[in-house]
Amino acid sequence: MNPRFLPSTRREFIRRGTQGIGLLAFSRFAPQFLVQTTLAGAPAPERDRRILVLVQLAGGNDGLNTVIPFSDPAYHSLRPTLALKKEATLQINDTLGLNPGCTAMHALLKEGKLGIVQNVGYPNPNRSHFRSTEIWETANESSDSVSTGWVGRYLDNACAGAPSSADPEAIHVSSEVPQTFGGTVPHNTFGLANRGGAGRRDDAKLLERLVARPGQTSPDESPNNTFLRATMMDALVAEQKIQGLLNTYKPEAPYPGTDFAQSLRNVAALISAGLPTRVYFVSIGGFDTHANQANNHQNLLRNLSEGLAAFQRDLTARKLDDQVLTTTFSEFGRRPNENESRGTDHGTAAPLFVMGRHIAGPLHGTAPDLKVTKNADLTFTTDFRSVYATVLDQWLGVPADAILGSTHSRLGFLG
Repeated sequence: MNPRFLPSTRREFIRRGTQGIGLLAFSRFAPQFLVQTTLAGAPAPERDRRILVLVQLAGGNDGLNTVIPFSDPAYHSLRPTLALKKEATLQINDTLGLNPGCTAMHALLKEGKLGIVQNVGYPNPNRSHFRSTEIWETANESSDSVSTGWVGRYLDNACAGAPSSADPEAIHVSSEVPQTFGGTVPHNTFGLANRGGAGRRDDAKLLERLVARPGQTSPDESPNNTFLRATMMDALVAEQKIQGLLNTYKPEAPYPGTDFAQSLRNVAALISAGLPTRVYFVSIGGFDTHANQANNHQNLLRNLSEGLAAFQRDLTARKLDDQVLTTTFSEFGRRPNENESRGTDHGTAAPLFVMGRHIAGPLHGTAPDLKVTKNADLTFTTDFRSVYATVLDQWLGVPADAILGSTHSRLGFLG
C-alpha cells in the first residue's frame, strides 16, 4: 500500500475502522494493540466520571511527626529533641495532633474533607527508596517483581488498553512516567512540567526514539514510520491543547507559588476543562530527613498542606469536589527513634491522607504501637493495598481483587 493513503491521525484510523473500510488494509502498518482494540470497539474514557489524584511524598515521610501521638510517653522517650508536645500540635483528639505545619489540612479535617489512614505499610518491608517505591506503585508483594503498576492495570480493565483519542487517560506531573501507570498494553499518558509547561505525551516520547533509532529506514520510506509520525502529530496537538488550557486557567482560589501547589493548580485546570483523564499523579520531594529534621519537615508539610487545601478550595468553588478524590502515599515512614543527627532514618509504616467531599470521619485504622527497642521499626496494621482496594471498588467502581491480584479488606474512609 502506498504510505500516502495511511490515516493521518489516530482518530481517523479508528473512524475508518468503525466504518468498515481500511482497517484490515492498514492493520499491518499499525501497532498491533491499536488494531486489536479498534476491532474490539474499545470505548473512550467518559467525561464527568470520578477522578483520582495521587500525591507522592517522595523520600519517606516521617509519620510520627506528621500525626503526633503527643500523649504517649514512649514517643517522647524515643525522640528527645524531635518530639512535639501537645500544645505545639494541631489537636485531632485527646491523644493525637497534626504537625504545626499542617494548619490548612487541619481546617479540612474539621470540615470533614480530610481523613487519615493510620500506620500503613506492608509485610516484609524494604528500606530501599527505589524498591519500596516500586512495591507501592505495583501493589505487589515485597518478595515479587512485576512490570505493571496498579493504575496501569486499572486502565487495562476500565479503558480496554487503548488510547482512542488525543486526550490522555492519565497525566503525571513528574520528570519520568511513574511505574504506577504501567499496563499490560500501552496507554495514552501525558507528562507535565512542574511549573506550568505542557510536556509530551508519553507514547510520543517512545515513538521519537524509535523513529530516530540508527539503522532504521528513513521516515519518508517506511509506512511504519509514517504512522508513527502521525501519532506524534496527535501528540503535538494534545500538547498545544493542554498548554492552552493551562495558560488560560483562572483559579477560583489562590494557590501558593510553590512548585507543588502550581502542579495541583494545573491539575485543577485540566479537570475543570472536562478532560476525560481518570488519574493524575503529582510528586513532592524532600522527605528523606536524615539530619536536622524538625524545621525542614515542618516546612515540607506546610507546602503539602497549603497546596492540598488550595486545590480542594478551587475544586469546591467550581463544584467539582464531588468528582475528585485525592490520596497521598510515601515509600515508607521513618524509624520511631531519632538518630544522632537529630533526624530519622528509613523505617516502615506511616499514615497517609485521603481528601475530598466524601470522606467519612477523620481517623481510620489503628495507631502504631511505640513499645519498640532502639532502631526497631513500627509494625504496620493497615496494608496499603487495602487503601487501593477501597479506592478501586468504592470510588473508581472496578473489581479491585482482579486488578490487585489478591484480596484485601476495605476501609471505611469513603462516605
